[in-house]
Amino acid sequence: MGRGKFKGKPTGQRRFSSAADILAGTSAARPRSFKQKEAEYEEDVEEESEEESEEESEDESDVKKKGHEALIEVDNPNRAKPKTLKARDLDASKTTELSRREREELEKQRAHERYMRLQEQGKTEQARKDLDRLALIRQQREEAAKKREEEKAARDAKKVDARK
Repeated sequence: MGRGKFKGKPTGQRRFSSAADILAGTSAARPRSFKQKEAEYEEDVEEESEEESEEESEDESDVKKKGHEALIEVDNPNRAKPKTLKARDLDASKTTELSRREREELEKQRAHERYMRLQEQGKTEQARKDLDRLALIRQQREEAAKKREEEKAARDAKKVDARK
């Protein structure tokens, strides 16, 4: 087959195995003997894992190992081990220390709540000023209402005099 004017990349084209080749075991990816070796290896691993599982505790058996860790036991001091605790293992009496930011945030919230409580009771300076301002406004409104009523009474009196 001619490719035309332009040639492909020098790496060549990929060749994929067909489903029939894979089932027959003649694919280029794996030799035929690979399945036999793999089956033997899995049997050996299962026997070893049965012996080790009896020795290991329940917590370690729950951890699923990845990659080569399943084959080789590696002790890496830099690797952080997952610390999963069950609810029954937690100590309810033990309190965790808060960071500086968390502590400051809690203090700020408590101070605000305390201030708002005092504000409602009228014990803060701002609350006193607000109450004084409200009392002054109420007094001005009462005076304005009295003045309006007097003016209304005066107008009514004029109307009555004008009719007579």
